[in-house]
Amino acid sequence: MAQQMFVLFEHASGYGLFKVREFEEVGTFLPEVEASSSDVSKFKQVVKLVGYRAFTSAASSLENINAISEGLITDELSAFLETNLPKVGKKAGVILGVTDPKLGAAINEKLTIPVTHIGVIPEIVRGIRTHLTHFVKGLTNSSMKQTELGLGHSYSRGKVKFNVNRVDNMIIQSIALVDQLDKDVNTFAMRIKEWYSYHFPELAKLVTDNYKYALCANFIKDRHTLSQESVPKLEEFVMDTAVAQAIFDASRMSMGMDISPIDVMNIERFAKRVIGLSKYRQQLSEYLKAKMSAVAPNLATLIGDVVGARLISHAGSLINLAKYPASTVQILGAEKALFRAIKTRSNTPKYGLIFHSSFISRAGPTNKGRISRYLANKCSIACRIDCFTENLTSVFGERLREQVEDRLNFYTTGDIPKKNEEVMSEALADHTAQVSLQETEVEGEKCKPEKAFNGKVVQEDTSASKRKRDRKKLKKETLASAEVKAEVEEQVPAATEGESEPATITKKKKKKNKLIAEVEQPQENGGTNEQEEEEELEPPKKKKKVQKELNGSVEEEAAALPLKSPKKKKKKQEGSEVVEEQVNTSIESPKKKKKKKSAVEAN
Repeated sequence: MAQQMFVLFEHASGYGLFKVREFEEVGTFLPEVEASSSDVSKFKQVVKLVGYRAFTSAASSLENINAISEGLITDELSAFLETNLPKVGKKAGVILGVTDPKLGAAINEKLTIPVTHIGVIPEIVRGIRTHLTHFVKGLTNSSMKQTELGLGHSYSRGKVKFNVNRVDNMIIQSIALVDQLDKDVNTFAMRIKEWYSYHFPELAKLVTDNYKYALCANFIKDRHTLSQESVPKLEEFVMDTAVAQAIFDASRMSMGMDISPIDVMNIERFAKRVIGLSKYRQQLSEYLKAKMSAVAPNLATLIGDVVGARLISHAGSLINLAKYPASTVQILGAEKALFRAIKTRSNTPKYGLIFHSSFISRAGPTNKGRISRYLANKCSIACRIDCFTENLTSVFGERLREQVEDRLNFYTTGDIPKKNEEVMSEALADHTAQVSLQETEVEGEKCKPEKAFNGKVVQEDTSASKRKRDRKKLKKETLASAEVKAEVEEQVPAATEGESEPATITKKKKKKNKLIAEVEQPQENGGTNEQEEEEELEPPKKKKKVQKELNGSVEEEAAALPLKSPKKKKKKQEGSEVVEEQVNTSIESPKKKKKKKSAVEAN
């Protein structure tokens, strides 16, 4: 029985299943198929449409394309193939052609259909993609472009949509820029050394660091202007008194040529550029360290920020690095040496990028391969923890680093390290404790602390808005008590008719302003003194006794003097004491303001 070939074509608008006519003859004439793919009439003689299933919505299209890209078969695709392919009894003579080998393996596993992706399949799929509008009715070029564009945007948006605090793309770009800056700064430093050595050749031997050399060249400029007073400034650059003095002595006896002011100006400008690049490189290193502690803290703790960032960059992402086995992580970065060793049948490399770790350099020559294999194993564990853990801590990285240290000691001293199971159980307990502590702190910030007031437990709002409202309320109550005091003083007899009244009014204004200033003083201080606010809000100790004395004294004064002639009233010492006591009582206990005011009005 002759085999029948079907080709599955995935498009942004739906799935298409095509049957290849005369499969055996087409397979032998591959050049003819390539030529016919550009001609519609010839291509229709080779391929026939069996079925086409359009996607119902853009979301369905995105879901199916995401599954295809990951090598998974959806229920919709499975039903489409079951419906359009020959029945179960005839599947022995059916071959399905696909473009993605991963998808083909999934179809073969689920539907038990022979699948291929080689031979004439790529050329047939290219022809179907070119002439799809001639096979599917109602599908135009404009609609195809529109659906492809929409699906492309949705697919790309879904691929780059991650947590902004854990994006490893920034690490990849940062480490690439750090490596490029290192090369550029070294190149520019060599250029400025060659340039400035025409004028001051002895400086290059005294100052070997590129950054310090640029600082010295920018400061010295013309060596003839260098004096003994410039030695302390040179000492700040080179961090050595003897070297600074040697630079000054060499400038007196230098064999360099004289240069013009315009040459000095250009050298100075170029030295400033080199200094700026070096400072930016330091800032970029700090930024990379912060990003590594946020994205992969365990990997950074284990192997270092720079080496960990290089591993992530070489793998493409943290997820890809987490998917790699430890053997791949070990030789990551040494692919050329590996393939050369396989080709020549020589020894394969023992390490790749992890060679820059301090553990490899500390191991002996006979133990470098073993420690690199052990370190790659721990790096694989650390990056998987960083990739798939929601609450990140550096506990596992610290414990893994201790394990590598113990293994190094085992190679040198023979001390047996702890088992991996014990170390991981301890690390897991510490990690759980840290996560619970962080959650408790977050909940504690959200909850309002309780505070005892008047023997009762009340809940205090520690927010700035609450304190501001309390101060405003206290200010209003103080102003109201000042008004009560003014009303009482009008009823108390004055000492003289004309002279004492202005003094009393001035004194009232001064006291009122003083009370307002005392209220506004905590507001200016930012509300930091909470004890003063608590003291102001404390209730008075004398309650009934002070109220009775106040009412009695005010009644006697009101009965003794007429109310219609306030100018002829005499101010008594007892009245002033009562007024002061009333004001102090009203300030200490603002809750009893209404009772006092009603008593004064009744009198």
